[in-house]
Amino acid sequence: MLLSAGGAGVSLLANDHWSLSSLRYRRLRTAAIGLASAALLIMIAFAVLLWISLGRPPLRTMGETRLWYSLFALLAGLFTYVRWRYRWILSFSTVLASVFIMINILRPEIHDQTLMPALQSPWFIPHVMVYMFSYSFMGCAFLLAVYGLFSHKAKVMQAADTLIYIGMAFLTFGMLSGSLWAKEAWGHYWNWDPKETWALATWLSYMLYIHKRLTGTGSRRSLCLLLIFSFLCLQMCWWGVNYLPAAQDSIHVYNR
Repeated sequence: MLLSAGGAGVSLLANDHWSLSSLRYRRLRTAAIGLASAALLIMIAFAVLLWISLGRPPLRTMGETRLWYSLFALLAGLFTYVRWRYRWILSFSTVLASVFIMINILRPEIHDQTLMPALQSPWFIPHVMVYMFSYSFMGCAFLLAVYGLFSHKAKVMQAADTLIYIGMAFLTFGMLSGSLWAKEAWGHYWNWDPKETWALATWLSYMLYIHKRLTGTGSRRSLCLLLIFSFLCLQMCWWGVNYLPAAQDSIHVYNR
């Protein structure tokens, strides 16, 4: 976390007062990428070691999914920083990742090696992993949407579009794989479980954004607000639904 914070700080120092071609900017950018990459590799190593020590994929509990979200959020921020050179995105994605890491540190979980029968499926790993990967790209698009409310640069929306297209591809695969997994585990492709309902609401909200972008309808501000709303739906689908009374009997709660 300290390495990623260092990378974020250095990326902020590479501010608009320096030309993109200046030697000082190039050095700071290289340092930011190096520190963030080192932090990413450490997080990957930690996840792999946790996987080995548990003897199962660390994807079952909310804390374990927060670990993967933090890892992918840093990856998505690094990708956006390298691709579009938004000097603030690495800092904010690092903050986003650090928040979830700090939650895990302040609220540690008891990790055990057990997996309930429903999770002992070939669909378990790809289903959860692609969802976390998708959520991280949606998170970076959310940051761009917030920035887009105060900026009129066309490149902001173009970058958000690319992140949403990538995120939606994986989100769609996650829903499809989940349906096949549900058929295998419970005999039905869809049960209108609270988590499934919010997953569909999230998917439809992002699809509405894509439709509006492709058809050229909607103002810049309304599109940014739609992205923010969609991300809030995603958070509700991921962890907010656990606090709903209807979720107490959910078939998607595995860490009681």
